[in-house]
Parts: sequence; structure tokens; C-alpha cells
Amino acid sequence: MLCDECKKRPATFHMTKVVNNEKTELHLCEQCAREKGEIQFSMEPDFSIHQLLAGLLNYGGEAGVQPALEKDVVCGVCGSTYDEFARTGRLGCSHCYEEFEDQLEPIIRRVHGASTHTGKVPKRGARSLMVKREVQSIRNQLQAAIAHEDFELAAKLRDQIKAMEKGQE
Repeated sequence: MLCDECKKRPATFHMTKVVNNEKTELHLCEQCAREKGEIQFSMEPDFSIHQLLAGLLNYGGEAGVQPALEKDVVCGVCGSTYDEFARTGRLGCSHCYEEFEDQLEPIIRRVHGASTHTGKVPKRGARSLMVKREVQSIRNQLQAAIAHEDFELAAKLRDQIKAMEKGQE
């Protein structure tokens, strides 16, 4: 696809704007996008995914300020350190997730919005997974009811959880 502006270079920037339910698309090459002022972020060639990750890891607020972490955290299986992960953006093995859980969880929450996967449900075993999710949801409601000292609702929710768990067996 060629640039909508110059009609010479390939379009590498594709923008879609929706204003008052009216959709407009614009396909520009990098040069035309710069000239139009559509690119408002750095396009430096030395930008890398590692710099992006380092920015995510820097949740202390200011650039270059790292939060207080245990520097001696090392994976017992592969020997990787959290500092290596912060530099490279790669964990050494699957056990690193458990070793660095305290440091990784805030990052995962920040990027994904949650630290538990709630994706698609497989066709086989879907019933049991749906029941588990429902039980977890009711448990959360139970905790909220207890916090608000609504013990009648809490008792109903407790009984509902027991019935669901009994039916699942």
C-alpha cells in the first residue's frame, strides 16, 4: 500500500480516527507522517524492546531510580538474577517466575491489568473450569460481605459455595 500523501513510498503508519461514529483512515509513509506531525513519539533507531521493558521495570517514578529490591535474589534452578532479567528482559527458566514473583507481579499487573489469566475456556473440561471461576467470584463476594459485616448474605454465599463444590465432586 502506498502513502496516501505522496503516493510514492510504502505506507508504514496506519491511523484510524473515529469521531462522532465517523471512521477515517490515513496511511502514510514515515517521512509524510513526520511532516504532517502525526508522529509524536521518538523514532530513534536505537530504541529497543529492552528499553521499553526497562521503563516498565522502573516503577519507582523517576527515570533511573530503581525501587528497593533484594539484589541477591537468584533462581535456584538456572542461576539467573533479577538484575539480569531487568537488563535483558528475559527470564532464565520457568522457575524464575516463582523465584522473582514479588518483583514480577506488580509489572504483570501493570501491563495486563491482572496477574491471573482469564482467557478462553477449553471445550473439554469447560464445565469444571467455569464452576471454579464462579466459586472464586462468590468467594470474593463472601469476603466483601464479611468486610461489610453482612453476615446473612455471607452465610448464603457460604452455603452456595459448599453446594457448588459438592456438585463438582
